[in-house]
Amino acid sequence: MGILTQALGLILSLSILVLLHEAGHFTFAKLFKTRVEKFYLFFDPWFSLFKFKKGETEYGIGWLPLGGYVKISGMIDESLDKEALKQPPQPWEFRSKPAWQRLLIMTGGVVVNFLLAMFIYSMILFAWGSEYLPAKNAKFGLQFNEIALKAGFQNGDKILKVDNIEVEDVNDIPKRIVIDAAKSVTLERNGEMMNLALPIDFTKQLLAAKIKSFSEPRYPFVIESVTNGSPASKAALTKGDQIIAINNDTTLFFNTFGKTAEKYKGKEVEISYIRNNVAQKVKLTLTSEGKIGAALKNPISFFETRKTEYGFFASIPAGINLGVETLGNYVKQLKYVFTKEGAKQVGGFGSIGGLFPTSWSWEIFWNMTALLSVILAFMNILPIPALDGGHVMFLLYEIITGRKPNDKFMEYAQITGMVILFSLLIFANGNDILKLFK
Repeated sequence: MGILTQALGLILSLSILVLLHEAGHFTFAKLFKTRVEKFYLFFDPWFSLFKFKKGETEYGIGWLPLGGYVKISGMIDESLDKEALKQPPQPWEFRSKPAWQRLLIMTGGVVVNFLLAMFIYSMILFAWGSEYLPAKNAKFGLQFNEIALKAGFQNGDKILKVDNIEVEDVNDIPKRIVIDAAKSVTLERNGEMMNLALPIDFTKQLLAAKIKSFSEPRYPFVIESVTNGSPASKAALTKGDQIIAINNDTTLFFNTFGKTAEKYKGKEVEISYIRNNVAQKVKLTLTSEGKIGAALKNPISFFETRKTEYGFFASIPAGINLGVETLGNYVKQLKYVFTKEGAKQVGGFGSIGGLFPTSWSWEIFWNMTALLSVILAFMNILPIPALDGGHVMFLLYEIITGRKPNDKFMEYAQITGMVILFSLLIFANGNDILKLFK
């Protein structure tokens, strides 16, 4: 069910984004009395799953879920309909409209996606507010990955400043260090303050190691509930018990329990735990996945967090700021795509689907939809032929020079762009397949 839930979340999110993106093109086309021949969710090579015609436009759902499209009369697009372009221009065609109108028609989808992302972020803040853990309140310190440990971090360190700028939100630490390529950090270790210089190629080291998490707050493994028939249930472990060791391996924090338990998959182990301030021990047999069958108490309950509630009107500027910040962070990450280490991390639909939760959460779903809306808007405005940005590039050239690129050039540019896009699509999803087999 977990994978199906992720797939449902991905398909529903992309369907919403594609429909509204294409509706942006459609709306401006209609506003300027330009004929729209087709409006499709998903692509429909050879056949469609569903279609109907209303007025001059055919609406439908294709079978290939790689996006969607609107076919606008008199425009060289992915359909490469050259025969229609051989006829004299008609008043209702795209090519007959002034350059500024064509520019608005082409940017309509991107504008809708940017506005949609900011609207979703605003409504998320209005509905759920925002809550974060201040870096100084991570009282158990942080747990680091192997690369960070080699760079000089120690588990239990508190990171308070990055490049001498104070860190407020503990979730900002990976972004400030990894994305912004920080040079140094100020941390608290065993009650003492110290500075740590980071390796120049630290981000590349993390990318090469394919490590997703740089650091995370440490928290105890306190049981919230146990599953009937599980090893924990058979051993009479119960709500409130705090696991502190497996055999002779100390696991004071949940962050280390999983890795330690992997060594004893399917084996009988001795679990040390604390119940009512009394240390106790019990033997049980771990599952083949190294689990005990117990749910963890919500980690947030161990910390003093800061939560902000937003009224409707206050949520709008806050949502806009969050959307702009998200775009900025995404753009910063793109520079690593062009490195050998970063290219290996590029993923397709499998990687995107894996970001959705295995159990349904509307808050996470809308957060992911807003993020994908930002990404879709930015990627579509890139000056690559076959994307909206490619058409915009040629339209700006026409506005500046007063000369329109000829149809043959536009046809070849469209083909080139499609080859580039399909190559990137194959590369990204190929990476997913390789990761799956590995």
